[in-house]
Amino acid sequence: MQIYLVGGAVRDKRLGRPVKERDWVVVGATPEQMLALGYRPVGKDFPVFLHPETKEEHALARTERKTAPGYQGFVFHADSDVTLEQDLRRRDLTINAMAETPDGQLIDPLGGARDLEARILRHVSDAFAEDPVRILRLARFAARYRPLGFTVAEETMALCRHMVAIGEVDALVPERVWQELAKALLEPAPQAFFEVLRACGALAKLMPELDRLWGVPQPPRHHPEVDTGEHVMLALRQIARLSDDLAVRFAVLVHDLGKGLTPSDELPSHRGHELRGVELVEQLCQRLKAPNHCRDLGRLVAKLHLHCHRAFELKSSSVLKLFEQLDAFRRPERVEQFVLACEADARGRAGLENRDYSQADYLRAAFAAARAVNPRAFVEQGLKGPAIAEALHQARVEAIKQVRRSCADSGQFSATDQ
Repeated sequence: MQIYLVGGAVRDKRLGRPVKERDWVVVGATPEQMLALGYRPVGKDFPVFLHPETKEEHALARTERKTAPGYQGFVFHADSDVTLEQDLRRRDLTINAMAETPDGQLIDPLGGARDLEARILRHVSDAFAEDPVRILRLARFAARYRPLGFTVAEETMALCRHMVAIGEVDALVPERVWQELAKALLEPAPQAFFEVLRACGALAKLMPELDRLWGVPQPPRHHPEVDTGEHVMLALRQIARLSDDLAVRFAVLVHDLGKGLTPSDELPSHRGHELRGVELVEQLCQRLKAPNHCRDLGRLVAKLHLHCHRAFELKSSSVLKLFEQLDAFRRPERVEQFVLACEADARGRAGLENRDYSQADYLRAAFAAARAVNPRAFVEQGLKGPAIAEALHQARVEAIKQVRRSCADSGQFSATDQ
């Protein structure tokens, strides 16, 4: 019985990155032997065990055989006669197909270390094409390692295009797509995930609402990059700098979906894209079974992001209405989520990445002032029912006016009291 460290731990150790979890492959053992040594079984489809002390996963070396379309159509073979190299050959990318002995000796029959050094994401074998989830994983690794200079090997991209062409991607279930999408959005370069999917044709299958944005022009005066799809990718780069909140990053991804349905005779203007976008966000989230908090913030940002950009032009009563539409007095975190998404949108434009966005600070201050108004004071005055609501509304408007005056006095913007 021989035990080897495998996969991500070996890869990240060689990249000088923190190793978050360690997986092990056991060669030359049977399930009965593992149980006799005190390992606890946890695998459903193939033998995986938890170490009795470290609780780290130890899987028996295995091979797999494709038996049906999609990513679930596999039969696994785990036995004491399966070699380490056979186990490594079933893995997706060469950089994930390296192993180490307990004393740190590298075992690399498939050239993972070479590709790691060259910063290349390359499939191990043509068996990659048997599992469409591997396209999503490839794209997610691109999102993780893009800042280190990693690119996808052309032969791997060609294989992904073939997989899309023969319909393998059609077998992906929504829950798995969302799982990989959510992980990718939280990576350092989330835009790379969508760029890889688009390059192989998978994005048009999985997220047509997003895919159709490429080639849609915007007014160059506001969007020097012109192309709407490129703008969304630039905005994702910005939000990766501003927030690690999944819902916020998702909202940035979907904020301009409505521009994909702008009538061609109205281009490059996009009047009404906000409400069109709300419907598309709903449609996309329903299909991918996205969690409610992502769907809700996505709809709000799609509908209201222009209000944030024009915050200094809004009357104080309109600013209050914006907070009410965000349901901010019950969910105060929404304001911060909203302004961060809008800031990423504003900065996600070619050459404007470092532009000032004082609208965010203004709305933060305005909300803090409006939220500080205590309705108890109106109850103590003897007001009741609708009278309390009206007094509270007016007091909040006045509090926002005070913030507005203060911002105007400090030179943030020039405007009459509204």
